[in-house]
Amino acid sequence: PPGRRVQSSKLSPSPPRLLTEEEYRLQGEVETRKALAELRSFCQSPEFSAWSTVSRIQSPKRFADFVGGASHVTPNEVSVHEREFGLESLFIDEQLFEEDDDDDDDDDSVSDSFAG
Repeated sequence: PPGRRVQSSKLSPSPPRLLTEEEYRLQGEVETRKALAELRSFCQSPEFSAWSTVSRIQSPKRFADFVGGASHVTPNEVSVHEREFGLESLFIDEQLFEEDDDDDDDDDSVSDSFAG
């Protein structure tokens, strides 16, 4: 019967598999590199209006260096990013959580003393 076929086609597809943290990071790096290459390529094409763009940006030399193949981030920006989002920040977060756990233990011991 046709009614059953219509119902089965309305079933929602199974949810996609979620990426692991490593897959997510890797995909981010790959896609970022690809997008930067596309941007660089577009900026070197004849359709790109270099003068109009350069007149509107803060750092024309840095932009020209990027189009010529230089990195889109400076070493200083990399170190600031590492400080804020890298392993150092994870370590600091862990320390904060450990301190929170210690506080919880203190609260428990205080409540136990009231109970006795």
